[in-house]
Amino acid sequence: MARIAGVDLPRQKRIEIALTYIYGIGRTISKSILTKLNIDPDIKSDDLSEAEINNIRKVIDSEYKVEGELRTEVSMNIKRLMDFGSYRGLRHRKSLPVRGQRTSTNARTRKGPKRSAVKKRGGEKRK
Repeated sequence: MARIAGVDLPRQKRIEIALTYIYGIGRTISKSILTKLNIDPDIKSDDLSEAEINNIRKVIDSEYKVEGELRTEVSMNIKRLMDFGSYRGLRHRKSLPVRGQRTSTNARTRKGPKRSAVKKRGGEKRK
């Protein structure tokens, strides 16, 4: 099993797809890495030689921010927006959609499950 950037790549997947399991690498970057190293994108991740795996590791380490380093950069960018009180920062702080989506309906992913409204008790009368 190939281990790159702290991630175990899945065994029986094409290497082009297996590389996308690393946070920060999508299909486009995966294709560019493989063409740069002249590796067939249709080969299974199990069938790679150690030399090819090491070459992929070197390219990823030298040219791309992935996994922990990328996650910290993203979280620091969000924290920066929140600190100086920009509109996007306020939306992050209130955990509402940041990119202009509607909130009167939908937006459940960002807002969480529905909270039911508290009903007033109307059964008792004063004398």
